[in-house]
Amino acid sequence: MKKDDLLVKSGQIAREIFFLESGIIRTFYRKDDGSEYNKAFDVPPTITCGFASLITKKPSRVNLQTLTESEVWIANYSAFCKLYDEHADLERVARVAAELSFVEKENRELEMALLDATQRYELFKTQFPQLEQQISQYHVASYLGISPTQLSRIRNALRGSRI
Repeated sequence: MKKDDLLVKSGQIAREIFFLESGIIRTFYRKDDGSEYNKAFDVPPTITCGFASLITKKPSRVNLQTLTESEVWIANYSAFCKLYDEHADLERVARVAAELSFVEKENRELEMALLDATQRYELFKTQFPQLEQQISQYHVASYLGISPTQLSRIRNALRGSRI
């Protein structure tokens, strides 16, 4: 896939799951005013999708977009689910993936609620050590829930405290 390709588009019903072998994918919302909020970044190896839309069969409220050239394996969700009856191990793997996804979502909600912007930035650098050099600063800022200017100030303050 090329950089900036949309895998899932808001307003459409998601029908596929994606296995990210290389590259970076972001999950984001776009508000009515056009501003965006990055909900998640996916780095390989991982499975990603418009999960709520897949399960509810309602239009997706999120977009999934490649931020870099990416190698992505695509599977039809319905066909994939049919394999559960034939391969119990596959169903277990999917269940564990869903459980881990739930834990990540809960942790992310707690980070946004309980940590200040500097703490969220430091955690981001720990969770995604190479990502900051590969994506735009405004994507990092959006993920942290702050402006690019605020992110720049935090970086400068952290550099100054290390001298």
